[in-house]
Amino acid sequence: MTKRARVRAPELVGKGGWINTGGKNLTLADLRGRLVVVDFWTFCCVNCLHVLDELRELEEKHRDTLAIIGVHSPKFVHEAEHQAVVDAVERYGVEHPVLDDPELATWKQYAVRAWPTLVVVDPEGYIVAQHAGEGHAHAIEKLVEELEAEHEAKGTLRRGDGPYVPPEPQPTTLRFPGKALLLPGGNLLVSDTTRHQLVELEADGETVVRRIGAGGRGLADGDAATARFSEPQGLALLDDTTVVVADTVNHALRRLDLSTGEVTTVAGTGRQWMQGEPTAGAADRVSLSSPWDVAHWQGKVWIAMAGVHQLWAWDPASGTVEVTAGTTNEGLVDGPGGEAWFAQPSGLAVSADGERLWLADSETSALRWVEKDGSVHTAVGTGLFDFGHRDGEAAQALLQHPLGVTPLPDGSVAVSDTYNHALRRFDPATGEVTTLATDLREPSDAVLVGEDIVVVESARHRLTRLRLPEEAVRVESVAHRTQRAATEVAPGRLELDVIFQAPAGQKLDTRYGPSTRLLVSSTPPELLLAGGGADTDLARVLELDPDVPEGVLHVSAMAASCDDDPENEYPACHVHQQDWGVPVRITAGGATRLPLVLAGLDA
Repeated sequence: MTKRARVRAPELVGKGGWINTGGKNLTLADLRGRLVVVDFWTFCCVNCLHVLDELRELEEKHRDTLAIIGVHSPKFVHEAEHQAVVDAVERYGVEHPVLDDPELATWKQYAVRAWPTLVVVDPEGYIVAQHAGEGHAHAIEKLVEELEAEHEAKGTLRRGDGPYVPPEPQPTTLRFPGKALLLPGGNLLVSDTTRHQLVELEADGETVVRRIGAGGRGLADGDAATARFSEPQGLALLDDTTVVVADTVNHALRRLDLSTGEVTTVAGTGRQWMQGEPTAGAADRVSLSSPWDVAHWQGKVWIAMAGVHQLWAWDPASGTVEVTAGTTNEGLVDGPGGEAWFAQPSGLAVSADGERLWLADSETSALRWVEKDGSVHTAVGTGLFDFGHRDGEAAQALLQHPLGVTPLPDGSVAVSDTYNHALRRFDPATGEVTTLATDLREPSDAVLVGEDIVVVESARHRLTRLRLPEEAVRVESVAHRTQRAATEVAPGRLELDVIFQAPAGQKLDTRYGPSTRLLVSSTPPELLLAGGGADTDLARVLELDPDVPEGVLHVSAMAASCDDDPENEYPACHVHQQDWGVPVRITAGGATRLPLVLAGLDA
């Protein structure tokens, strides 16, 4: 990594306090002598969850010299609640200290612009590197090894136990369950996500019939006692004896034989799909990316591919997978499947008449659907930055990060409105949104059981049975926008500069043409007079309309680097990618350059 003038790392401060430290408030002074990776994340963000998984091996390998410190920096209002952050830290198996920073104080001090962002601090307390997005673990490991050697020689490296203090385990039957499925015999199958298992319950939703999976992370086929999952989520019946499981962190689809308890892998390689890899072919040879839910529709198993903002499908007959909708761009755009944009689709369900596929598009706080012709439509939701709890006409209604959808017999659909702790209802016949129930702690799914609806209350670790109400609940309307501070920019010409420095020992991979890609758009579209669209140069001149006072610039960047060893015929290559949503305010005298760091440090 190219070095520059040494900059002291700002102090770690946040009104929410510390998690995973045994009650101790950490300071940078407490970490002096250790290498530190500061991970700015928020628990709604699937890219942040990818980075948590990327860092696990690094964290274990360098546990005596490296301290990973999470700084939770919320996007949604719900994510600013301290208990929600505590829950998320346990839910996703975070085994390092986390600072809860609900007011983004540390985010601002470090000039962070995107989730996730990683900042490397040396044992003397100086910032040495910054990386936005995912795919940087290999580069950070190389840097950590170099810094270990450098500071060992200087005598400034301190080895020993880190500041992590694990929480006490809780004796609940389920732990952060994700999705549920009504089985043909009347029992319920639940993805017990944090315990990496499936649990079959009797019809009462409480009595355990059996557990499927050994518990603990892993990817292993076998019987109910030996198979392993990693944060399983979605469940779908393929036939009366077969369930398809979205094994989210294993980036795989698994098949469960209900009669034997046998688990096999039917799609995915166990590795996360990255840009440039195949998107169709034999299912066991194509990588997936955080499949969050599944639904059996039109002879195929449709997949909510949250990690790449797309819908895919697995064909059990041919054993192949393919993309069915989405471009990998994050946002809300309707139209033909190949042109639509999604943002972490996380819930799927087939309508009562089988004519459409409903989906919960979590990051746009939207309820959407797919027609049989493959076209994508939006019922509720406006985009990435508006959310809340508002009933009424669908065009004005608001949700907050929904994760589940449940078709109802009358043709309407119930929405597990996760961050509003509510069950909502959309009626296509009237175009109205109502609230069916409140005070449900992070509902992530629901299933119909007779005249009742059974809700997965993920953060209460249980299934909750409700009688479908005849009348909606009255809720005071609230609306929110993301609270990140806007960047003041000048009207007219704006130089966008995405900074990428190939990690030490690597170079840009130009063997097959350009190895970088930059996509720019805006909300509202009128903000951007020129400079939008896709190209290969990471620097671009934008033209902003002076008559549009504020908006959001959407920037997506990708760069591929490979080991720089002329003797190696097959060098290892790595893809670095990130999406930014940058709120901007047009101000006379504002900035004329917008630097965004993909990897390196902005001079």
